[in-house]
Amino acid sequence: MDSVQMIAHIEKSLDYSLFDVKWIPCSAKFVVLGSKPKGTGIIQVYQLNSGELDKLHETEKPKSFKCCSFGASQLRETQLATGDFVGKLAIYDVERLDEAIYEAEAHAGIINAIDAIGGTSVNCGAQEIVTGGRDGSVKVWDPRQKNDPVAHISATGNSPAEIRDCWAVGFGDSYNCIERSVVAGYDNGDVKLIDLRVMKERWTTNVKNGVCGIEFDRKDIKMNKLVVSTLEGGLHVFDMRTQHSEKGFARLSEKNVGQALGTNGVINGAKSTVWVVKHLPQNRDIFATCGGSGNVRLWLYHYPETRVKTLNSGEQQGVVGSLEMLNATTLSTQPVHAFDWSPDRQGLAVCGSFDQTVRVLVTTNLHLH
Repeated sequence: MDSVQMIAHIEKSLDYSLFDVKWIPCSAKFVVLGSKPKGTGIIQVYQLNSGELDKLHETEKPKSFKCCSFGASQLRETQLATGDFVGKLAIYDVERLDEAIYEAEAHAGIINAIDAIGGTSVNCGAQEIVTGGRDGSVKVWDPRQKNDPVAHISATGNSPAEIRDCWAVGFGDSYNCIERSVVAGYDNGDVKLIDLRVMKERWTTNVKNGVCGIEFDRKDIKMNKLVVSTLEGGLHVFDMRTQHSEKGFARLSEKNVGQALGTNGVINGAKSTVWVVKHLPQNRDIFATCGGSGNVRLWLYHYPETRVKTLNSGEQQGVVGSLEMLNATTLSTQPVHAFDWSPDRQGLAVCGSFDQTVRVLVTTNLHLH
């Protein structure tokens, strides 16, 4: 009875394709956004109410929405940063969705990914938003500055045909008001770490498959761990505390993470995409992954006895730990591609899948780990 269990508490079918879900901080509300069949965008706000979902607000916009974040919003403001299919970055007050309070033509084409920081963390620097687009570029935005990004990481590739599509972005290493980094993942498996303080690429590697999800375990501390999920079932955990000059950061890799498990515990089916990775806000060593076979898995990272070793050359190299799968739950016959933990209530989560269903999840016994 002490094992971790994930339960689908509420399920609600929608009449549109949902692409992202996010909890509104300090509330029992969440946002769902996506694309209507006619190609318009929609944002809806729901509230938990005695085992039911009440729809509080809704707005429809000319273009479909792809991604969103509350990371740059102060708690009292509930400002939602969004990226759409034509490259527009917009910020909306979820209490008044009719008009955007900030807009910028951010990318040439779809904004695939967005992350934000500085809203609720203390002494971690300015409020900023990072976007990654199909045009291959990664841009950092200050909501106080209109039109122009404060940082622009150009697309990689020698010609337009060689430009790599940026699929995932995330902030990290923001442990004071000066330091801050951005990590970006691309469709060819490239992972790049950019130090924003000096605007230089600090590290790059390749994980062999397109990067679908990427996240530091905490944004507002010195880099500790980075998790990367990919096409064809790949999951990679990097220990980010020690960087070797040639070998980079120590890596732990798992395969076939996106597939469903049969009743005998055997993996079923072909390799399946791991769409997203999300760390539990209350425990940075637990994270969820969502797979193309409709499953959600919970993982616990175990640190090694020592996190660094000294090589014969005298240089230090990181040592990676191990992963324990706490739970695997199949929720849908379609891929689960959107997921968010509640920042306020441990174990409460919301997810979205390609069957046009949003689910509120409850996970038990996380406090035991």
